[in-house]
This record gives sequence, structure tokens and C-alpha cells, in this order.
Amino acid sequence: MKVFIDDDNCRGHGVCAAECPQVFVVNDDGYGEVIVDEVPAELEDAVRVVATHCPERAITVE
Repeated sequence: MKVFIDDDNCRGHGVCAAECPQVFVVNDDGYGEVIVDEVPAELEDAVRVVATHCPERAITVE
């Protein structure tokens, strides 16, 4: 599974990094950033939940 954050939609709420720090961080500019190339199988469900919790709907899961 791959996950992406749309930089144009992210507003830096930090929900992604707070809920799944193994996959997301808040970068130096204050916006969410994906830190893995491929989401580990054991975190796939958590990433799907995080995507639904993003206030700006900036997270895409493929």
C-alpha cells in the first residue's frame, strides 16, 4: 500500500502524525509528510483510519 499527502490541501493540523507517527511526521514547514515508501502491512488499517480523520481530506491511500 502507498499513501500520499496532497500538499495543496494539507493545512498542517498534524492529525496524521499524531495518530500514526510510524508513517507520518509534521515537517519543518508545519505540514504532514509521509516518511515511508510502502506502508507496512501491520499499519495499513491505521493509515486508512488516519485518512478518514484528516480534516482537509488531504491523504490518499492506494
